[in-house]
Amino acid sequence: MTAPLVLDIDGTLTRADGEPGIDPAVFEPLREWPEPVVIATGKAFPFPVALSQFVGLPERVIAENGGVVYAEGEMTVVGARDDAEAAVADLRERGYDLGWGEPDLVNRWRETEIAANLDVPEAPLRAVAAEHGLEVVDTGYAYHVKDPEIGKGDGLIAVADLLDREPSSFVAVGDSENDVSTFEVAGESYAVANADDAAREAADHVTDGVHAAGALEVLEQIR
Repeated sequence: MTAPLVLDIDGTLTRADGEPGIDPAVFEPLREWPEPVVIATGKAFPFPVALSQFVGLPERVIAENGGVVYAEGEMTVVGARDDAEAAVADLRERGYDLGWGEPDLVNRWRETEIAANLDVPEAPLRAVAAEHGLEVVDTGYAYHVKDPEIGKGDGLIAVADLLDREPSSFVAVGDSENDVSTFEVAGESYAVANADDAAREAADHVTDGVHAAGALEVLEQIR
């Protein structure tokens, strides 16, 4: 029996062979999925919107780890990036930068958080974030400096309401600690085999396949 889906991008829909980018094998199954598909990511809002448009999905997205939500023509932005910018300013005063170079396309369109490259020393980043009442979430692709009160799970609750669905009707698939709040809200959750410890421990199931192969495995199981 099919169910609405909430899917992470990086580490979940990406190529299992280690090459960069989304695995095109997911495009047709997602486009043909008979229930709503929600893309939930730590990326800035334009990225999941563009993915939805290129795949041919209705634009139902949770971006910036729950900071930006869009579905059924309604957009909600929770919080602002002011505190994160202040933390980054302090980080730079201590001799560090975000590690993206210029132009910084990772953060250019962010509204509620700031992401740092994984090459940035973690301890100073976490220290300065804590001083500003923020948390650092390691997605395996970037460090996200964000409000600890905002999460993807909150975004799923908001999207489910717009779709007139219960959050517990969704099946969630992800790979990282930023997916844990989604797993806690969704009715059933899967961590792909490459997931970090936090996601694996929070998920109801762990797939045999890694990355997109794991996501496709879930689709086959619940079809």
